[in-house]
Amino acid sequence: MTISESFLAAFAVLAAAVVSAGMIWALRPFLLRHALAKPNARSSHRVPTPQGAGIAVIAATLTVSGSLIIFTGSEALNIPIAVFGASLFISIVGFADDVKSIEALPRLMLQAAAVAVIIFASSSDLRILPACPHWIESCILLLAGVWFVNLVNFMDGLDWMSVAEVVPITGTMVILGSLGKFPPTATIVAAALCGAMLGFAPFNRPVAKIFLGDVGSLPIGLLLGWCLLQLAYHQQFTAALLLPLYYLFDATITLSRRLIRRERFWAAHRSHFYQRATDNGFTVWRVVSEVFALNLGLAVLAVASTMTQSVTTNVLFLVLGSIAVSLVLLRFSRQR
Repeated sequence: MTISESFLAAFAVLAAAVVSAGMIWALRPFLLRHALAKPNARSSHRVPTPQGAGIAVIAATLTVSGSLIIFTGSEALNIPIAVFGASLFISIVGFADDVKSIEALPRLMLQAAAVAVIIFASSSDLRILPACPHWIESCILLLAGVWFVNLVNFMDGLDWMSVAEVVPITGTMVILGSLGKFPPTATIVAAALCGAMLGFAPFNRPVAKIFLGDVGSLPIGLLLGWCLLQLAYHQQFTAALLLPLYYLFDATITLSRRLIRRERFWAAHRSHFYQRATDNGFTVWRVVSEVFALNLGLAVLAVASTMTQSVTTNVLFLVLGSIAVSLVLLRFSRQR
């Protein structure tokens, strides 16, 4: 990544933060009247709180990154039209679900359509496992993409939780872009998403004044998944696993346990480790600060993994990351 592209990424963070915060401030009175999330037995909040800040986060991300890519006119940068279109589509799906709940199967199919657009629009030259038939790899990526979009949505259930996850991941991607380990276009998109979440953060700090809503969490999951896919396509597979490792562990273990118990896994619940932590005496601040610190450690391992070609070293990084995540989950599952 050139110096000018690094400057663009830094500007994208700042501009998206300003646009996101400004839009949330302007939208909040309207959302207070028309999009209140009322607390129930499965909620982490205690008073009705407006949701829909994701409108501003996604608008800021796509507008700022798209504008910078267009105005630079650089041949190294091109707008991922399929990604932007799919993000807008899944954001509309999320908004509809926020306003009037959509049944699980239609919702899943619409999410799969958005993920499929991104995967099948990718160049056939970009492969993670060249030895694997292309159609099999695409099907695996489709399933993984749908799971990741839902995973990010499931984990957006506590004040600042999404901020504590998205900011370290996207911030690390900007660093990797400056080191030439991440594509320039994806770096600009990640920088804009990082800034948009920073603009959202003051409004979502405990106790939150506003939530993302599905209109935000679903497209954020899609954009994050696409960025992580770019890492994997460029043979930084270890980094692509390490960065979202906490989310992968918490959501996957929780889903597996619910499936084993034959519970309605698609229904709202309070079974995630971060939710159990607040039930076990951890404050919201404590939970999100520990998740944020964990993600910073995972980010260090992810950057280090891009500096080596050693399979043994990368496996060691994954083991260290897994141990760190497991220890945090163990803490969250016990009474404080």
